[in-house]
Amino acid sequence: MTVAVLSDVHGVLPALEAVLAEPDVEVADRIVLLGDVLAGPMPVETLTRLESLGSRAVWVRGNADRELAASARGAGDFVPDPIFPWAARQLRPGDLPFLDALPLTVSLDGVLFCHATPRDDSEIVLVDSPLERWAEVLAGVTEDVVVCGHTHMPFVRLADRRLIVNPGSVGMPYGARGAHWALLGDGVELRRTEYDAEAACRFLAEHCAYPDIEAWADFFVRNPASDAEALRVFSGRGTSST
Repeated sequence: MTVAVLSDVHGVLPALEAVLAEPDVEVADRIVLLGDVLAGPMPVETLTRLESLGSRAVWVRGNADRELAASARGAGDFVPDPIFPWAARQLRPGDLPFLDALPLTVSLDGVLFCHATPRDDSEIVLVDSPLERWAEVLAGVTEDVVVCGHTHMPFVRLADRRLIVNPGSVGMPYGARGAHWALLGDGVELRRTEYDAEAACRFLAEHCAYPDIEAWADFFVRNPASDAEALRVFSGRGTSST
């Protein structure tokens, strides 16, 4: 079975469409969505597009999915980015039970999929986290391969014989520009889909009613933060709403 893993789309529909058009994604047996799918400029359109994948799509809950539903119910704001409460207001009432029902983890063919860690959808572990930290967050996990997202930075590493894979972020990458994802089959491949960032920014400006969409797109799509910057922010933090 081949599995395409997409994490942290964050409502950036042009990036998602670029990945879904990849030949290996089109023929993949499953498309695992590792959470934080909607919190961004085009939440409803992104949800509709992914729903069209039908049973090929396997959904995992991210912290932003959980928090977006709570924010839509008026339970407060969770992240400093002002697009978050705006995106929550775009959700339709029928979208909230769907987000509520998303699972924390999914296991497929001996691979465990989660958003952040198997025990917490907002916990941070990094490529350079010590083995003791990995042992702590993976306590009780029986699978030999764990695929997680949340930090928006792609990596593959071993942690005491267990393979850890982070596909990076489709919509809000930290590091190289483009849409990052992973392909699991005979092995693990980290992939990056290049797309026209300028055209994507124009598309978002034309189709998103968020008042500051041009500045948002410039920061997250045209000029994403580097992995070095992100690591400096994340290092030493146990949990975060990313």
